[in-house]
Amino acid sequence: MDRTTVDDVDDRMSPADTKRKVGDAIGATDMALNYYELEPGDSFGFGYHRHSDQEEVFYIAEGTVTFETEDGEIEATAGECVRFEPGEWQLGTNEGTDRVVALAMGAPKEMGETEMLRHCEDCGGRTEQDLELTDDRDAILTICVECGAETGRFD
Repeated sequence: MDRTTVDDVDDRMSPADTKRKVGDAIGATDMALNYYELEPGDSFGFGYHRHSDQEEVFYIAEGTVTFETEDGEIEATAGECVRFEPGEWQLGTNEGTDRVVALAMGAPKEMGETEMLRHCEDCGGRTEQDLELTDDRDAILTICVECGAETGRFD
């Protein structure tokens, strides 16, 4: 058995105010388990995305999350769980005024290929994106695959 507290796990750079890879801290080998705190405007992901091989389940402990999905937007509130099949497009964002606290569970741990879309001002629409670390490794950038423009920066 392995055990930890969320506060003992290091925070990671992400589009969320707080992201802690709790699953890694307890040695989980077959699933990912991440703890999130989202300030208003924060999201779980760097963009609208899907994982080819990973099923994801989000448990909302506090607040309300708006998930953009292929079928439109849905809201999930405290006490609710939302599941996405492998290959299903989604992005969860805190569009409210209260802080969100949530757990994200993914299985298998290795998510396979991740496709991500974000708005690119230079291309005039949503385009495929890549992630890059800045040279000084203090932020993650989203980069448009089509034109190479930076579309987001996350510290």
